[in-house]
Amino acid sequence: MGNSFLDHRTPAIQKLERRLFLRQSLSLGALALLSGCELTDQESVQKVLTGMSGWNDGAQAWLFDPKRLAPEFPESAITTPFPFNAYYGEDEVRKIDGQGYKLELAGLVREKKPWTLPALYALPQVSQVTRHICVEGWSAIGKWGGVRFSDFLARIGADTTAKYVGFKCGDDYHTSVDMATALHPQTQLTLRFADQILLPKYGFPMKLRMPTKLGYKNPKHIMAITVSNTNPGGYWEDQGYNWFGGS
Repeated sequence: MGNSFLDHRTPAIQKLERRLFLRQSLSLGALALLSGCELTDQESVQKVLTGMSGWNDGAQAWLFDPKRLAPEFPESAITTPFPFNAYYGEDEVRKIDGQGYKLELAGLVREKKPWTLPALYALPQVSQVTRHICVEGWSAIGKWGGVRFSDFLARIGADTTAKYVGFKCGDDYHTSVDMATALHPQTQLTLRFADQILLPKYGFPMKLRMPTKLGYKNPKHIMAITVSNTNPGGYWEDQGYNWFGGS
């Protein structure tokens, strides 16, 4: 029976397994008991899954402590080489023109002038040695340097009572975060890795580093930032991954 059941899994069920088992939240049997739905009924499973995901996002947001710091490590703990991760292969890494780069700002922001890389490099910089945690089950420690995001939001006059900050990237990726995470002291507009300008595979010209979030919430090749009260979703989030994505 076990093999025949597996043979009849729909894509939605397979996605369900990935999300639930990787995060060790529920078994499929528990889902069936809680929802009363047939596991072969894709529409019913998707409705339950969406409801569970929304509940999980709310619970994580309620539990999130904006003052609690993620662990930081000595440089001796840095993972070498640091792994590449993206929704495409390393041979497909996007090459962004740094000379012509301009960070676009939109939404509930007072100062919407674009930022060039020299202007970003001239801002006060901070660094952190923190762990990147991937939803696929691996982790790695790296040293990240750049601008504290809360300082940048203050500098551009962002409305920090807004709910969301969205990011569009040069590789067509996009994601968004809650304002509490955006203002967390370790959330960083990252311009350097291991004290060197970001390599393309690590997100040149700029990525968002959030050690309080899973890896898919840390966008690379950032081209535009939008502050709003409308949830912009995200590349993986729109496919069923939890939106909050806390680590």
